[in-house]
Amino acid sequence: WCPPGVLGIGIGGSSEKAMLMAKESLMLPIDIHELVDRGARNKIEELRIELYNKINQLGIGAQGFGGLTTVLDVKIIDYPCHAASLPIALIPNCAATRHTHFILDGSGPAHFKIPNLNIWPQDVWSAQKEAKKVNLDTITKDLIREWREGDLLLLSGKLLTARDSAHKKIADLLEMDEKLPSEINLKNKFIYYVGPVNAVRDEVIGPAGPTTANRMDKFMRMMLKDLGILGTIGKAERGDDAIKLIKEYQSVYLSVVGGAAYLVSKAIKSSRVIAFPELGMEAMYEFEVKDMPVMVSVDTSGKSIYSEAPARWKNKSIPIELSSLKN
Repeated sequence: WCPPGVLGIGIGGSSEKAMLMAKESLMLPIDIHELVDRGARNKIEELRIELYNKINQLGIGAQGFGGLTTVLDVKIIDYPCHAASLPIALIPNCAATRHTHFILDGSGPAHFKIPNLNIWPQDVWSAQKEAKKVNLDTITKDLIREWREGDLLLLSGKLLTARDSAHKKIADLLEMDEKLPSEINLKNKFIYYVGPVNAVRDEVIGPAGPTTANRMDKFMRMMLKDLGILGTIGKAERGDDAIKLIKEYQSVYLSVVGGAAYLVSKAIKSSRVIAFPELGMEAMYEFEVKDMPVMVSVDTSGKSIYSEAPARWKNKSIPIELSSLKN
């Protein structure tokens, strides 16, 4: 999940009905500010306001980096059910709640109206002055020891990609004492957890957003001890065991903004498959990047922004006038 976003909750019915209601609730308009202004009129509205306030008081914030806004709204749909059963389904959704409906009847392809892109603002991005430029081709352990949790970096140079299937392939080959493909040399490299979309037209690569890093936690000892990587890049928090290994091997974990896959791809200047092409989008790639923005999320001392930042924000009590959001 890439907060801030919307929580959809289904209560009652059967387990399948609860999940469907949770999904359908995400299609409702965002109106929590109106609800807070006028006050709850029933138990469901009371629960919506209670969850909205309690979740935002956790200090998780955007991308988990700390802040006052973790959920934009909490949606709940309920349904009668047997007294012996009360299924509850919860779906966290990012800020982009989209839905389309079409029927494939065999008569031909489905056609959709192309939206007018002019109604959206232009994407303008420039590096922040405090961001540190990093050359991945000359990086050393001594340099990464200088980084601290929360530092902003701009990565340039070569990095390698690998996600679930590639990690499993590598683990299986090592377990069978077989050689890795000749192109896989992970010593002093950074691994980006990504399965990029195929390029179209003149693209170097398609959208290349990060996948959730903690699924790769079980491979961290292998990657750090046996293969000698310097660090990893992904999204969301790492588990306690992975953080201990990062500290033990003086590694780092860097975060990329989730939900911005197209924008991330603009920092990739060249791309080639180096191993496991049979895995499709989960093949291993070599990317040449230029000023790819990341944040140090776990530094060599084991400090994690996903625990440090929410703790800092949780103690802040900055009043927010929700009625001002109406306009």
